Amino acid sequence: MQQGPGGSETEVTWEDQQNINKFGRLNNRFHELEDEIKTAKETNDNLEDASNELILTDEEVVRFQIGEVFAHVPKEEVETRIEEMKEVTSKNLEKLEEEKESVLAQMTELKTILYGKFKDSINLEED
Repeated sequence: MQQGPGGSETEVTWEDQQNINKFGRLNNRFHELEDEIKTAKETNDNLEDASNELILTDEEVVRFQIGEVFAHVPKEEVETRIEEMKEVTSKNLEKLEEEKESVLAQMTELKTILYGKFKDSINLEED
C-alpha cells in the first residue's frame, strides 16, 4: 500500500504492479535502443568515410576487411559492398528509431495511468 495525498492509502493491485514492471522493462529497452542507435549511426558514418576514401584512391585493387582478415579486392566490388552495407545499416537504423518511438509512446501511456493513480507517491522520471 502507498501513502496517498491527505494521508489516505492507495492499494497497489496486481495490475498496477504489472504496469510498473512493464514500465521498467520498457525503460531498459529504451536505453538499449539508444545504445544500438548510437552504434548504428557510428557504423553508418564509418561506412560513409570508407566510401569517400575509396573515391579518392587511385588503386584498382584495395584491401577490404572480411571478418578478421584483409583481402585484396577490386575497387568496384568494394564500392558495391560498401553501398550494400550502408543500405542495410540505414534500414536497421530506421527500424531501431521506429521501435524507440513505439517504446516511448508505451512508456508515456503507462506514466499517465500510474501517475493518475499514485500521484506523487511514484517516481517514473530519471534523474
